Formats: sequence, C-alpha cells, structure tokens
Amino acid sequence: MRRLTLRLPDTLHQQLKKMADHEGVSMNQYIVYALTRQTTLAYTVSPIPESEIEEQRAAYAALLQGLGEASFAEISAALEEREEVAPEEALTPQVVRRLKEKLTGSSP
Repeated sequence: MRRLTLRLPDTLHQQLKKMADHEGVSMNQYIVYALTRQTTLAYTVSPIPESEIEEQRAAYAALLQGLGEASFAEISAALEEREEVAPEEALTPQVVRRLKEKLTGSSP
C-alpha cells in the first residue's frame, strides 16, 4: 500500500470529515472509498445513443462499399506475399494443427 500526502482546502477537509463521520468510518477510509467509486465510474459502460449507432452503421456500410471486390487470384496473390512468423508460445503444435484444419476445412 502507498502513502499520499495531500493538501486540502479547509472547507473540503471539513466536508470530507463530516461525510466520513456520517458513514461511521475514518476519513482515510472515506477518501479511499470516494476515489475508488470515482475511478470505477470512469470504466462504467454507458449506452450509446441510437443516432450514434445509426451513424456508425452508415459509416461501416460506406467503408465496405468503398473496399470493392477482389478476385480469387488477387486474394491468393496477397496471401502469398504475407510474412510467416513463429507462433506464440501458447499456440502449441496441436492448437496450430487444429486451426489449420479448421481453415482448410479438413478433419483429423
């Protein structure tokens, strides 16, 4: 646990002291609670307005429209140019084999 020295205006100190007393906890506990609550609110999921959802859908549709279409030959050529890298440690040979089987549609 860390220690933090903080300078507070007298009025804020008095307000915090009253609130802590009202809750029946120390001022330190109350400040930790208040900071935790405020920090948690920053990560709270809030609903997106329907108008914004429609804007995002329209932008996504426009993006897809602008991409156009690629022929099988163009897709194959792009895949041939990709760089092969070593798999991450969590990707064991068994996991890689199963993924390749799923991608190619073959069964074990």
